[in-house]
Amino acid sequence: MKLVVAVSGASGSIYAKVLLDSLQRIQKATDEIYVVWSDNAKDVWLQELGDSTHQDYAFPVRGKNDFYAPFASGSAGFDALIICPCSMGTMARIATGISNDLITRTADVMLKERKKLVCVVRETPYNLIQLRNMTTLTEAGGIICPASPSFYSRPETMEQLAATVTDRALHLAGIPVPSYRWGTEPKA
Repeated sequence: MKLVVAVSGASGSIYAKVLLDSLQRIQKATDEIYVVWSDNAKDVWLQELGDSTHQDYAFPVRGKNDFYAPFASGSAGFDALIICPCSMGTMARIATGISNDLITRTADVMLKERKKLVCVVRETPYNLIQLRNMTTLTEAGGIICPASPSFYSRPETMEQLAATVTDRALHLAGIPVPSYRWGTEPKA
């Protein structure tokens, strides 16, 4: 499995943190993992999480304008892109075919190569334009995974709550991670 994680400037840095933490734990189950940050992603991380721990991950980072990154081409054979969180602006650019940075170019590559594109969208409520963009993206082969946590597992921390979304996104991308399954006993 060759994976790219993109972090946009949408609110919801906790989701990116929990996703990257999970990938760090299971890194041996993947061949390659790269990370791309939008211009605002690190600022939002600092604002929401109060730290700069985004720098602590050992994954290779490619610049948002680095079109020489291997995953900017379908010939590199990457399997999936998870955009977490995915801003409505990023989603709109993808849905309309605008590849103006490495995140949107990689999404375009995933769609044209019929690979997994999982967008963990973080917005509420949705307006009609956003809903239509989600429809367009879904019809093109992308997967919309709203950052809507579940409560079946009785999460006790913000990280556990966020993991109900990020674990689902990883599963949708084809990366199995240990997580709560419906019909199993929730932890006490």
